[in-house]
Amino acid sequence: MAQPKYVLDIDKIKEIPASERAKLKEITEKFVFRVNEYYLGLIDWNNPNDPIRKLVIPNEGELSEYGRWDASDEDTNYVVPGCQHKYETTALLICSEVCGAYCRYCFRKRLFRNDVKEALSDVKPGLDYIANTPAINNVLLTGGDPLILATKKLRMIIEQLRQIEHVKIIRIGSKLPVFNPMRIYEDEALLDLIRQYSTAENRIYIMAHINHPVEITEEAKKAFAALHDAGAIVVNQTPVLKGINDDPDVLAELLDKLSWAGVTPYYFFINRPVAGNNDFVLTLKEAYRIVEEAKAKTSGLGKRVRLSMSHTSGKIEILAIEDGKAYLKYHQSRDNDYGKFMVLDCPEEAAWFDDLPENEQYWSPPTKKTDQVISVNELPEMPQKRKRKTSSAVLS
Repeated sequence: MAQPKYVLDIDKIKEIPASERAKLKEITEKFVFRVNEYYLGLIDWNNPNDPIRKLVIPNEGELSEYGRWDASDEDTNYVVPGCQHKYETTALLICSEVCGAYCRYCFRKRLFRNDVKEALSDVKPGLDYIANTPAINNVLLTGGDPLILATKKLRMIIEQLRQIEHVKIIRIGSKLPVFNPMRIYEDEALLDLIRQYSTAENRIYIMAHINHPVEITEEAKKAFAALHDAGAIVVNQTPVLKGINDDPDVLAELLDKLSWAGVTPYYFFINRPVAGNNDFVLTLKEAYRIVEEAKAKTSGLGKRVRLSMSHTSGKIEILAIEDGKAYLKYHQSRDNDYGKFMVLDCPEEAAWFDDLPENEQYWSPPTKKTDQVISVNELPEMPQKRKRKTSSAVLS
């Protein structure tokens, strides 16, 4: 396959003035940089506010004091290294620590630190846990991007999951359909794998991450079609991001183009308060207004999308923000409070569930399930050089 070349050094991007590259270099020492030539080709370098540029090119706001490395306390969801089990029927296998490019807003940018080893190439501990937990009927392969893995490696994981009778659905979280669509539609071995294991009884879902309609190129549509033809179901989720897609017309166009391409709009997310994400923050009120105005411009197919926060305690759906009140519901719940309805005061500046007064009455701090995982929030603010491991302990 003729794959695009990857760029790991910001100095290689000559479209950015040398003086600006020097400033951005400092940011890449804290938050890693990676992109590929195909995706760079989507940028309009004459537009300083180009959304694709903002998605992958570092910004000086990343060094502002804001948020935590692990804003949703994912370290508390690990049951064994490499496997999270937060919701009763769903398990996550963190099987990749590499992406086709690194989104500057990424809520798991901690995975790309030199001193963190949260994703495991050996998924056996997680597979064993899943096999011994009958309540789990769907498994999400995530990271990083699982589709960056060699197809042979993906086959090994998927074949083993398909040997577990109670696992009915396999989900793959990926931005490769727009970061590098050629990797999908040119890889017959990958498509054969999906054909074999995405059946009428047990589907494979591709959980795509498409943030802006510019990403839906002819190549991307070809990747969607190849996945559909192979039997996969493709859905999409994206945070609503300041400076990237915080425009009702842009989001409406995204919803339309996804629906036209047969990709189900699944989630709009509130951007998590993760370290480095300061420039992407919208208030809850702003995000709600933008999403509702966008939905008003699209068909019922686009209106299927839900606006949610992936909070420590669960996925909290934003039903409405009106007259200084936030009307919320637990769409998923760590503590089995599914459907719990909440009405809280919503200050103008509130941008996350924790910003709402008296939110604490609805949830409690999480308890870690295993001591084999150390929270990245306990590590130094600046990533440290990775040390040679002498034990099986995993940093997260």
